[in-house]
Amino acid sequence: MFDYAQAAVEGALAAGASYADARAMVVRQQGLSCLNENIEGLDYDESAGIGVRALIGSSWGFYATPDLTEKSARAAGAQAAAIALASGLAAGEPLRLLDVPVVTDHYETPFAEAPFDVALSEKADLLVAVTRTMSQVEGIGLAQASMRFWDTEKYFVSSQGHRISQHLVEAGGEMAATAIGESETQRRSYPQSFGQFETGGYEVIRRFDLAANAGRVAEEAVALLTAPECPSGTLDLILESSQLALQIHESVGHATELDRILGWEAAFAGTSWLELDKLGTLQFGSPLMNITADATLPGSLATFGYDDEGTPAQPVDIVKDGIWVGVLSGRDSAAIAGLPPGGMVRGDGYNRLPMVRMTNVGMLPGDSSLEEIISETSDGVYMATNRSWSIDDKRLNFQFGCEAGWEVKDGKLGRMVRNPTYTGISPQFWGSLDMVAGEEERVYWGIPNCGKGQPMQAGHTGHPAPPARFRDVRVGVKG
Repeated sequence: MFDYAQAAVEGALAAGASYADARAMVVRQQGLSCLNENIEGLDYDESAGIGVRALIGSSWGFYATPDLTEKSARAAGAQAAAIALASGLAAGEPLRLLDVPVVTDHYETPFAEAPFDVALSEKADLLVAVTRTMSQVEGIGLAQASMRFWDTEKYFVSSQGHRISQHLVEAGGEMAATAIGESETQRRSYPQSFGQFETGGYEVIRRFDLAANAGRVAEEAVALLTAPECPSGTLDLILESSQLALQIHESVGHATELDRILGWEAAFAGTSWLELDKLGTLQFGSPLMNITADATLPGSLATFGYDDEGTPAQPVDIVKDGIWVGVLSGRDSAAIAGLPPGGMVRGDGYNRLPMVRMTNVGMLPGDSSLEEIISETSDGVYMATNRSWSIDDKRLNFQFGCEAGWEVKDGKLGRMVRNPTYTGISPQFWGSLDMVAGEEERVYWGIPNCGKGQPMQAGHTGHPAPPARFRDVRVGVKG
């Protein structure tokens, strides 16, 4: 595979590229889904091929081929250079790539139990059993469960001398129960509404203990049908960690992607309200807001050894003590911004152009706990598990709905409420952050379907988050 990648790079250089890199990849995926005790989906696919980038002047060219031969790889490199040359007809300033260490290395995500070695019957039996448990709760109309696994091999070669192989194993799944009432439905899911995904093997699924949680999930869905509506007004808001993870993803992660800030990218998720000349001075949130992008976190979904430009994984401060201090970047965008490269460029498969993607963008722990946060809240709502979201194309104004909420009165968790929602504007919302739970309650949540680009690419992102409190937030917003 290294030989094919090397041939692609040589083909691009021979055709006039000043720089070229290539990724040869083999990706295996397997997914199972179950609805009401019936296995409804079973898929397995394997893809292999080479994608090559060529840089000429101000423009990149990209070309990919599934034909794993040196002749085809070399031709792909020449095609990438031809595309870069054609793109340069719309002239711009020559792109500069910041230097990164040139290494020969291998990286592998640790795993205990290879997911593709576990029998399909064992996986299917688990999904059927948990949907049966949920279905047996009176009022449940839909019980679903799923799991998915990836095994990815990457071989990266650059014209500067990189020669890096990586083996990434990822696993995850979820279950959900939908209760059907006379005029509405209510849903509860576990571990979160998007599922939970991590780097690791089948041990990830075992750790979820789906069977032990199936009954509780179904009973909460039914209870929501008769729960009172979420109160409407300006109240203190406590977010469970998976909801805070999505809040970070939408209002911090996408907003701090440097290609959006520079205006290079707007497809699928818009641009950004942030302006580069305010980096280092802009008050993004309260002093308790500390966000990092860290691709080195063990077990988190966006953990790897090197990104798709050969930049090593590293922790990068994004917001420190409430001040916006960092961005998600690549070697070319960081050069324009005058910043060091962050190692955040990845492509969804061999046949997609690598672009700036979130790594593990998450909140650092505070010194409190969920119990303490509740005990110090006199009038608020605790919301858990995302149900819906809406955010403008500047990543500024947003509204989120959660599956379940609980009133908090005089320091105690009270009755469950249904259809909880909240809304805000990013800097004001984050500025109201005043309590953050500690490391023991921080979860490395993983989202495997972050959309970006055109054609759309699905990125695997991680979002470490603890529970946290925000003061005086508009909740219960209707319409």
